[in-house]
Parts: sequence; C-alpha cells; structure tokens
Amino acid sequence: MAPKSSLSWNFEQQSLAKGFSSVAGVDEAGRGCLAGPVVAAAAIFLEQTTWPELLNDSKKLSRKVRQALFQQIRSDSLIVWGVGIASPEEIDQSNILQATFLAMRRAVEQLSQKPDIVLVDGSQKPKGLSSIQCIVKGDGLSPSIAAASILAKETRDLIMEQAEINYPGYGFSKHKGYGTVLHCKALQALGPCPLHRRSFAPVRQLPLPFVQS
Repeated sequence: MAPKSSLSWNFEQQSLAKGFSSVAGVDEAGRGCLAGPVVAAAAIFLEQTTWPELLNDSKKLSRKVRQALFQQIRSDSLIVWGVGIASPEEIDQSNILQATFLAMRRAVEQLSQKPDIVLVDGSQKPKGLSSIQCIVKGDGLSPSIAAASILAKETRDLIMEQAEINYPGYGFSKHKGYGTVLHCKALQALGPCPLHRRSFAPVRQLPLPFVQS
C-alpha cells in the first residue's frame, strides 16, 4: 500500500501568482553520512497539471518504487531536471552545510531552463541562488521538491553501490555511508578510505590509514 501523500501544487501556484514563470524544487541526499558525496537535485514541472503516480518524499518510498520514479522523472519530457554533487574533499575543505549549498547550486546550474524561483526543502537558504523559498518538510508537500528528493537519493545510492565495488569491506551498498553499526565496525577494522569525510568526528578520530589491497 502506497504511503499517503500530502503533495499539492500550492507552493508552485503561489510562486506563479507572484509573477515567477519557472519554479524549481531542490533537495539533497547524504548530508548526515560519514562517507560519500552530498548530492542535490533540481526539478521543474513544465506543466503543473499532474505528477507521476506514487510520487512522494523519497524517504517514504520503497527502493523499488523510488527506482521506478527515478527512471520516470528522468525520461519525462515535461520535467526538467539537474543533479549536482559535492565531493568528500569539498565537504572537508569547507563544511557539510556549505558543501550542500554548493551541490544545490550545481544542480540548478545543470537545468536546461533557468528557474525564476527555487523551492528548497528545509529551513536554510543556499547562498548563490537568487529567489529562494525554504519549505520545511517540502519534499512531502511540493511535487517539484519531491521529484528532486528522488533524483538526489537514487543518484547517491547508485554512487555508493559503485563504492562497494571500488572499496570492498565497508558495506557501502547496505548503509550508503551512514553511520550504522556495520559501517562503524568496518571503519575500526579497515580505517577510512578516500570516500570518508575526514572532518566528521567518527572518522577524524581514527588514525589508521587506508590501504587498498
């Protein structure tokens, strides 16, 4: 049974009523992880009439449904989308908040159509973007942000599944870089790999260098 949706075009329609002609939704994935990039996505619905069936906050969806929606959003000619990534190195050089903003700016820059206003999930405004409206829990309210949340989450999951191949033993395909018991045990046993965020305390406290066999 699909989770109940609270999506509506209210925020998009309010933006249009204010004179904006192109509205993008933006969201991120991987902000709280110990390893891997932070990934952001942006999405514009060219026609605000309907949205893909089962569209919702990515966290409320099964992986199977999310994968299907990921493909549907990317192939829909009426949805303009872009993805931006900030690497673990960029996260360590600045901080996770600034790296998240960087990924969001990159996602918007990848859009083939420039938005007049950006609806961002959460309460913090990314620097470097013009007109911004923050919407707390927006990924469950705005179809544009919900679509962006799925693009960001699924893109990042695919990156971390590839990381499982490049850096075996950490369980990246299971926990996707989050600080689970499995991940922390692997960190203690193997030490950090190049994908780990050295500025994050659980990683920074480990002196063991990574050695690839």
